[in-house]
Formats: sequence, structure tokens, C-alpha cells
Amino acid sequence: QLVYPYDFRLTEKEKTSICYLSFPDSYSGGLGDTQFSFRLRQSGGQRTTHYEDDGEYNREAPLTLQRESAHYFGYVYFRQVKDSSMKRGYFQKSLVLVSRLPYVNLFQSLLQLIAPEYFDKLEPCLEAVCNEIDQWPPPVPGQTLNLPVMGVVIQVRIPSRVDKPGSSPVKQFNQENLLPAPLVLPSIHELDLFRCFQPVLIHIQMLWELMLLGEPIVVMAPSPTVSSEMVLALTSCLAPLRYCCDYRPYFTIHDSEFKEYTTRTQAPPNIVVGVTNPFFIKTLQHWPHILRVGELRMSGDLPKQVKVKKLAKLKTLDTKPGIYTSYKTFLHKDKTLIKRLLKGIQRKRPSEVQSALLRRHLLELTQSFIIPLEHYIASLMPLQRAITPWKNPPQIRPFRQEDFMKTLEHAGPQLTCVLKGDWLGLYRRFFKSPNFDGWYRQRHKEMTQKLEALHLEAICEANIVAWMKDKSEVEIVDLVLKLREKLARARCQHLPVKEETLQRVGLYIETIIGSLPEDLQAVLHHH
Repeated sequence: QLVYPYDFRLTEKEKTSICYLSFPDSYSGGLGDTQFSFRLRQSGGQRTTHYEDDGEYNREAPLTLQRESAHYFGYVYFRQVKDSSMKRGYFQKSLVLVSRLPYVNLFQSLLQLIAPEYFDKLEPCLEAVCNEIDQWPPPVPGQTLNLPVMGVVIQVRIPSRVDKPGSSPVKQFNQENLLPAPLVLPSIHELDLFRCFQPVLIHIQMLWELMLLGEPIVVMAPSPTVSSEMVLALTSCLAPLRYCCDYRPYFTIHDSEFKEYTTRTQAPPNIVVGVTNPFFIKTLQHWPHILRVGELRMSGDLPKQVKVKKLAKLKTLDTKPGIYTSYKTFLHKDKTLIKRLLKGIQRKRPSEVQSALLRRHLLELTQSFIIPLEHYIASLMPLQRAITPWKNPPQIRPFRQEDFMKTLEHAGPQLTCVLKGDWLGLYRRFFKSPNFDGWYRQRHKEMTQKLEALHLEAICEANIVAWMKDKSEVEIVDLVLKLREKLARARCQHLPVKEETLQRVGLYIETIIGSLPEDLQAVLHHH
């Protein structure tokens, strides 16, 4: 019906997809308001964003919170109430916030404030709200922001890449000058993991392994809310490792990728997809891992845990909750986690405390797995003394899986993790996954930039006049062009180099040009 701000360009294909994704696609008799999220592939080429410098935000934000370049997130607030004046006897409407940022808590909290007001006052309400949001500061990693909207101030901290993993966000900030007291969100994006994972707590490790390996998983849920929360919880359980595969928190049969995912002519893609329509049980039953969950109810005791079942047991109509898979885990189960969570339930610990326990357990698991990889990749970096000013910096040595495996005997995950099992088999399988590829590319890029930065510093330290003594004009001009290119690259890629280093290299270039004959100087300055 309405897109606000008006100048926001969506292709027809995107509009259609957003419409289908904004409503529950299987009958839900539930009345009232529900909230859920989806993620949508952008169609129709790259569009310029309003943000000139995505680069800066993405460099400082944790990898898991970077702004997406090829996908949009949709955050939905859906209302269904009886209304005799409507043709179908119901009022059904959704307000959707579209963003490239995965700030699920912030945007869903925002919708809780805006949507009820919008259904009542319609467009003028959106106009007023957008005027307020236009005044918000941009999200800067590491900063705490106060965001006024509709008489409330939402207070959030934007996480930064330098935050210590697993550290809890700083509690109350400066509140004395804020009246009314702000609505403080403890996290901009972290879900209540304990609530999301309730029915599968005893299988948390299997799910962690499936996510680590980028396996294709279907989450079948009773509602878009349960489906999207479960998918987002799964994709978050590898932090601080980035989940590099595709994921759809909520997916309908009208989706343009429907054919791509349901075809049986090729293996299912590396993706976690959340669905609610029972029709999918039939179309996706060739997928290797299907997690079927019921409604999430927070009760006083440990919720009924689903069982692992054979895929052949997947009944088309009445599928019982369960994990339908033939996957055998590489690591043995960790009983201590379940015992601690059970103790928490008996002692009526609040859900956020249980979630923190769970998150810490997953973090330690991921770190035990990733630290040996980090150590090995760091050893592939050339020695600092091999970096000399007048030669191209040496190459980073290639990653050899067998060499890495040899390092595990004396520095493997068994040193930091109590879990026993086939760690080597898990690494071998991980090497074939998009998550390894994504991790390796990211590290390789960072190391290449570090080398480039060290090389610039070496040039700064060098005695340029001595070097020029016995060089021909051609060699000197060649050096000027190379240094210029290096300097431009350092600025454009924001290399980790001190500003003074860059200025000194700039000065060097001027000095060298100054020593050349005037006709050459003119040509170089003109360049």
C-alpha cells in the first residue's frame, strides 16, 4: 500500500517478495499481534546506498553485524483482529521495516512502538516517525546511542570488532540527564538463546556442528515467529566466527528461489531455511537435516526435548517434532552444559542468565575449534626482517591442510576443550565448507593489508637519497609511480598505517621528484 520514504527504490520483484514474506503463509487462527523477521535476496543489480562510507562501518563492526551488500532484512509487525466491516471478517495488516543491518532487537523494539500507532493513525504517523529517525546519528561501532522516537528514547550500544568476545555489554550508561528514563536494550541483536533453543538443548552440539560445516538445514515451525527466531539463533551460534552461508529466517512457497531450493536434480544448497507451510515437508524431504519444532512455551521445567529420528520417519501430514537426520556427530555430547541448565531451571534462574551460559558454552566451543587455525595461519606470515623497502613484500605462504593437521598433536582443541571426539574429522569436513572459505579469505585479506602496511613503514625508515645515488632516471621515475600507487592504495583501502607514515611517504615522493630534471618534474606533476 505504501512505501516510506517515497524515494526508496524497490524493484517489482522485491516488492512482491516483501508482500508474501510479510504474512504468515499457513493458516493461523491466532488473533492479535505477532512479530517475525525475514531476509531477502536483492534483485536488479547493486544500488547505491545512502551511506557513502559503508567501508568504515564494516571495518569496525563485528563480522557478524556487517551491513549486507546483496540482501535486505525485513522486520515485520503483523496484526490480525476480527473486523466485521472487512470483506474477510478480519483486519490483517503488516508494517515492515527494511534494512541492510541485522539489528533484530533494535528494529523489533522500534516496531513495537510504531506499529500500534500506525494502524491507528496511518501515514501521518510514519511521516512523523521518519522525521525523528532522520535525526538519529549513524551507527558507529563502540558507541552508545540515544535514539528518540515517539516520546521514548531507545538506548543501545553498537558492538565493535575490538570488544572482547563473550564480555557482557556495559550495563547502564549516563542516565542522569535523560528524562524520561530511556528504554535500554541490553543488546542490539542477541536473541534469548535459551528460549529459542528450548526444545533442542540436548542437541545443541549437533546443531553447532551442522552450522559450522554449513550443512543444508530446514527448520519447520508452527509460525513465522518461531521459524525466524530459530534460524537466527542457529546462525548466531558460531560467533565470533562468521556464518558465511545463505539463510532465510522465513521462507514461503511464493519465493522466487523456491524452485532453486526444492529441485532434486542437484544437492540442496548450503543454507538454513525456516518454513511454516506443511507443503514443504513434501518438497524438502530430500534435504539431509530437518528440524521440526512446535510452539515455544516457557514453562517452569525443562521443555520436552525433541528426538533425533531417521529421515524416512518424516510423515507428510502429521510430523512430530524432532531432528530428522542421519548425521553422526564428530564430538561427544557435553553433559555438563545440560546439568547446569537444569540446575538453572530448578533454581528459577531468569532466561537471560541461562542464555548467557549457553552463549558462553558455544563461544568456548567455537574458540577451541578456531584458535588452532588462527595460530597456524599466523605462522604463514613472512618474518618482519624479510620485508625490505625496495623489493615487493614477500608472499604469505599457502595454507596446507596436512601441515595444519600436524600442528594439532601439540596445540589442538583438546587442550582448551573438555570435549572428546574426532576433532580431525571435523576439521577435514570444515575445510570443504563455505565457512572455512569465508574465514580464510577474510584472514588472508587482513594479512595482505598488514604486509602492505609494514612495507610502507620499511620505506619510511629507508635512506632514500643513498638509494638514488647510482640509479638511472628510468628507475627513479618507476619508483615514483610505484610509491604513488602504494600511497593511493593505502588511503583507499584504509590500511592499518599511521597517518604520519603516509605523510612521510608523500614527502619522499616530492623529494625524489625534486631531484629530477625539470622537464621530468613537469611530466610527473602533471600525472
